[in-house]
Amino acid sequence: MKTFYCEKDGKLSENMQAFYKNLATYGKIMSLIRKKDVKVNGARVSKDGRVSVGDKIEVYYDGEDKRTLTEIYKDEDVLAAYKPSGVTSEDFFDYVKSVYPSAEFIHRLDRNTDGIMIFALGKSAEEELLKGFKQRTFDKYYLAEVYGVPAPDAAVLTGYLKKDPEKAEVRVYRDKTAGAVEIKTAYKVLKKSGATSVLEVKLITGKTHQIRAHLASVGHFILGDGKYGKESVNRKYGFKSQRLTAYRLVLNFDGGKLGRLDGKEIIYTPALAAYGIK
Repeated sequence: MKTFYCEKDGKLSENMQAFYKNLATYGKIMSLIRKKDVKVNGARVSKDGRVSVGDKIEVYYDGEDKRTLTEIYKDEDVLAAYKPSGVTSEDFFDYVKSVYPSAEFIHRLDRNTDGIMIFALGKSAEEELLKGFKQRTFDKYYLAEVYGVPAPDAAVLTGYLKKDPEKAEVRVYRDKTAGAVEIKTAYKVLKKSGATSVLEVKLITGKTHQIRAHLASVGHFILGDGKYGKESVNRKYGFKSQRLTAYRLVLNFDGGKLGRLDGKEIIYTPALAAYGIK
């Protein structure tokens, strides 16, 4: 626990940022507040609010930031970095921003999905990268370890995905369903290990939880997935974290500011070894 006293009137979060400096991102600070890990004058708080000079702030966080930024690719316009599992895309962006102040947020990965995230280094590149994700001109590939072995060894799955906001999850149907949107997910089996297999998955469409829910809907849920998988299977095989990694990204541009990167392939090669792929 750290204790300090406010040095100026203002928001609690601002005073915490001044105290922790570069040892805690804004996202981390807001997370501590929401989790009631902060006391103001002895009382726990759950929302950011006004504080005054001399107020006593107690925070159940030591501020020892041991993270390092693993850069996969970087030039004057683009940064591709490795996001660890268990970190939200927003918190990871805050950390990237602390290293590269010109970084701009482009896309998300699920909290428990690790792998490549790409950022624009400046506004001029932001527009081109956002367009690539929005228009799905980029090719996005994942490694997934799943229960069972899909047949055939390679296919394009088609389904219909519907969000359930109350449960913060989605459901995939085989047939057209009211309120659902069509999704397409391609896969190729790379490795078979008894009751499990490793797939390379390509997103053809890109919806919330698409890979996790789509594979689960055909009986091949991702190991370690606590939402769409089976806890009994996860325990049996000892998986406590989700086995899904965004490991390869191919950029496609039709001229423009980033035309020189047309066809550029970005790969997080350590993922291959982590999944036992040679």
